[in-house]
Amino acid sequence: MKEAYAAIARQKSKPLVLECIGIDDPRPDEILVRIVASGVCHTDMVVRDQGYEVPLPLVLGHEGSGVIESVGSDVSGLEPGDHVALSYAFCGKCEKCLSGTPYYCVEFYERNFRGARMDGTCPIHDSHGNQISGCFFEQSSFATYAIATERNAVKIPKDVPLELIGPLGCGLQTGAGAVLNCLKPKEGSSIAIFGAGAVGLAAAMAAKIAGCSTIIVVDLNDERLNLAMELGATHTVNARQASSVTAIRDIVPTGVDFSLECTSSPKVFRQAIDCLGIPGTCGLVGSSPLGTEASIDIGSFLFGRTLIGVVEGQSVPADFIPQLIEYWKSGRFPFDKLVQFYDLDQINEAMADSESGKVIKPILRMQQ
Repeated sequence: MKEAYAAIARQKSKPLVLECIGIDDPRPDEILVRIVASGVCHTDMVVRDQGYEVPLPLVLGHEGSGVIESVGSDVSGLEPGDHVALSYAFCGKCEKCLSGTPYYCVEFYERNFRGARMDGTCPIHDSHGNQISGCFFEQSSFATYAIATERNAVKIPKDVPLELIGPLGCGLQTGAGAVLNCLKPKEGSSIAIFGAGAVGLAAAMAAKIAGCSTIIVVDLNDERLNLAMELGATHTVNARQASSVTAIRDIVPTGVDFSLECTSSPKVFRQAIDCLGIPGTCGLVGSSPLGTEASIDIGSFLFGRTLIGVVEGQSVPADFIPQLIEYWKSGRFPFDKLVQFYDLDQINEAMADSESGKVIKPILRMQQ
């Protein structure tokens, strides 16, 4: 068993508590990772507040990066000392996984949100030996050590700063992948992106990489909108000051070719549909609590418009994370401009700063 230090969600919507924990040795198909850093994602807060009812107490965190300390006997592609970014969990055996779409894995929800392995066990225990929910995205990276699997660990070059790349495993691959892997806009296309958080700004950078000629970012925060312009947006709309749909149609009178909804707001979701041209495609990536509903005009879809839900940017992490790293190295995906670092014991401050909009992408650095 490995002793570790972790931030634990013990009560719904309450601050996380820092405690010493024990982590079992990896099983044959698992790896033990010394976590160097972990991004803080909106989904962590949704689960903390039980928008998805993962059992508490729970170790959250699903944008981890670190160094492999040990591997199980069945692991063949990774070894101790490898640097890895951790991403989402998938079975690797179902029809969806075998067809190259692991983001549609038939066990996706159970493996990422059950709070335990598929057999119901969990490798995390508190100081009294009581089991704590974990295996969150098969990592639970708000800790100094985490158990993961070979499937959701992506080996990265050792010249890439480990403390920086964790968010590529979820939020940033979700935004960038929604554009590059899912919407796939042709050069010269127009796109409206609703929300200038980490996902939306990653999407804006990806839209520039794709060659979109009109990239409109909508938000309520002028500082974020200014950053969006720096990162590749051609236009911005402050939704406090103008009707988003009207402002977008002032820029593109016939409506945009693509839109991306990143806010989880039903009202904004409707705007993302209403700003589309014909035919037009809206991608939905916002992570809302289960049961969230929105109203739409059914007539919006009679002329070929399309609505598509986007999971993890339709990304295969082993392929897409290295691609994003290369974009970053070449200066085309400067996601380092989005981040602010915190120590693990500042996790509640990091979450509060993310929720208030003060910080775009907090990253926790672990103190070993």
